[in-house]
Amino acid sequence: MSKKVTDITAQLLEPILAEEPDLELVDIEYKKEGANWFLRVFIDKNDGAVDIDDCSRISEKLSKRLDETDPIPTAYFLEVSSPGAERPLKKESDFVKSVGKNVHIQTYEPIGDHKVFEGELLSFDGKVLEVRDGKQTVSISFEKVSSARRAVSFK
Repeated sequence: MSKKVTDITAQLLEPILAEEPDLELVDIEYKKEGANWFLRVFIDKNDGAVDIDDCSRISEKLSKRLDETDPIPTAYFLEVSSPGAERPLKKESDFVKSVGKNVHIQTYEPIGDHKVFEGELLSFDGKVLEVRDGKQTVSISFEKVSSARRAVSFK
């Protein structure tokens, strides 16, 4: 059911974000934590400076649409927020925007003897990521990426 809820939420969010061209949808989660369900929507700005006013405005508009359509049969908490400094990378465009940035990549299967790589994303051509992990450069097929996010470097 959580996939259906996230799909419906994404559909309801499309026209809202179409009115806000500087905002983009990063991710949607619907999950149970303890006794409560949470619907979390992560948005960002093109310049990476989403603020509380943006989150509040999108939350109000989305809440109204969710109330009108009532697609979720259980009680839940709606949270709209920034994805943070270590935002997930899901779409190809996320990887393109992250070239030159520090990333954390996990793969479905080992490449060499590792499944986790962290370093600068040197390039992404839509099929292969080039990551400088320490002193080596690793080529990772996009289809082998199980999860990815930006990574904060404290160097």
